Amino acid sequence: MSTRAQSLSVADVGALDEKGFVGHFAGVYEHSPWVARGAWRRRPFADFEALAGAFETVVDEAPEDARLGLVRAHPELGGREARKGTLTEESAAEQVGAGLDRLTAEQLRRLEQVNRAYAERFRFPLVISVRGRDPNSILDEGEARLRNSAEQELNRAIAQITRIARLRLHDLVADDDGTETSRPQPRGK
Repeated sequence: MSTRAQSLSVADVGALDEKGFVGHFAGVYEHSPWVARGAWRRRPFADFEALAGAFETVVDEAPEDARLGLVRAHPELGGREARKGTLTEESAAEQVGAGLDRLTAEQLRRLEQVNRAYAERFRFPLVISVRGRDPNSILDEGEARLRNSAEQELNRAIAQITRIARLRLHDLVADDDGTETSRPQPRGK
């Protein structure tokens, strides 16, 4: 969970100017502020679902090269950026929370193997929403996804990014009464 920004109500979010909105939601989609800019243009937001839907629609309507860029903006799980300490605050918290910083030697070997094989096969990093997951379930999913087609994996990666973004949005947005928003599943994913 991000500690950079306070949780705002949906009404407060709707009142932000473009710069404030993009700044508040900068970490929701990894290194991709274009998604927040597009979502801001879809105001007003009646509720959390409308806000989340605005972000998702921007991604859904983006050309394939932009969607592929969105996937490629994600770090390798437990990879070089994690070891160097250069992950975004959000990714670092999620990967640490999933135990990817405390892998056994065998788990690390498997993860490096999966990351390498996946990147060679699909030309983008393996993206998995790791929040609430353990290393073995992440490894098992990564190994299973190596059997998918490139089209399936691009769609799967976008679905995982949508899940990650929803969780990150919940960290940043409270219901108008100030309580944490409920955590529904991404639409159509």
